[in-house]
Amino acid sequence: MITLMINGKEQKADVTPDTPLLWVLRDTLGMTGTKFGCGMAQCGACTVHLDGEAMRSCILPVIAAVGKKITTIEGLSPDRNHPLQQAWIEEDVPQCGYCQSGMIMSAAALLDKNPNPSDAEINQTMTNICRCGTYSGIRKAIQRAANNTL
Repeated sequence: MITLMINGKEQKADVTPDTPLLWVLRDTLGMTGTKFGCGMAQCGACTVHLDGEAMRSCILPVIAAVGKKITTIEGLSPDRNHPLQQAWIEEDVPQCGYCQSGMIMSAAALLDKNPNPSDAEINQTMTNICRCGTYSGIRKAIQRAANNTL
């Protein structure tokens, strides 16, 4: 049995230590906000925070998360009122929506470290892939969140 601290709550999972954190979150614990995209840490759909750092959970063995604070999209804000979530809505970012939780989690980690990033810093940090190509909207939403509330 592996014990994890997820979104401020202790969770137990009966999985092998090498199980990717993504599958523990989705399949074992039923937290489906974090998405599977590529399984190779390339697309970023599976991004969560591990002690505040944006991490790709599809390749992270669950044992590496033991003793650390894990935050998923569900834990970012219980009522979707996080400044980034509000900015995403105001900028009408989502199209298919598949990448959005990972994008928001990557953006939240960026703004925690750099509350007023330049366009170049946003472009350099936001390495997640959006199948629909909403990158300009994503950048505007990050800027809106940074300028309004963070």
